[in-house]
Amino acid sequence: MLIPACNAQATIGSLISQLKEKNLDVVVVDDGSQDDTAEIARSLGAKIVQHSRNWGKGKALRTGFKYILRSGYDGVITLDADGQHNPSFIPLFLEEARGADLIIGSRMKARRGMPWPRVLSNRFTSVVISALTHTRVEDSQCGYRLVKREVLERVKLRTSRFQTESELLIKGAKAGFRIGWVPISTLYQGEGSLISPILDTFRFMALALRALFW
Repeated sequence: MLIPACNAQATIGSLISQLKEKNLDVVVVDDGSQDDTAEIARSLGAKIVQHSRNWGKGKALRTGFKYILRSGYDGVITLDADGQHNPSFIPLFLEEARGADLIIGSRMKARRGMPWPRVLSNRFTSVVISALTHTRVEDSQCGYRLVKREVLERVKLRTSRFQTESELLIKGAKAGFRIGWVPISTLYQGEGSLISPILDTFRFMALALRALFW
């Protein structure tokens, strides 16, 4: 299990505890937190990789993926640190992995409580990525994913922020890896999104333009 985290002391403990109850290995990439995120995760038995400053979610994922490959794992499941992803769906990801290489949680059938700006942003990016990859993309932005080792070895990621998950999806699909989907529900508790509507939309569009030449 791989959790990119920044200033997540309020939620990281509960998430790790649930994963440890399932006897799962947990790796937390602490992306320059200014709170006790790393200390809490370490106290609960998670493996910690730390950035000295905040580089962005994408960079934290890339650091985590390198750790996963060095450690010899066959793949990894990623979850966000904010407590929105319920570990009870993990068996569904493992089941779907029998026929797919990159499995992504799909919130579109159970998006109750999802803020409308996120719904609209997700629909937009999903349509664009579907066109780029000639693959039906249900939920391009969900951070709840299973990624097999072969995908991590062959897909070279370059971005560092929220567009990294789109980069992985686009490059994975273009490389011929099978994409799978698991319907999930997500718990929203009124927390604000760290995504910048203007800046991160610009970053996504720049990524999409570059993807035309991949």
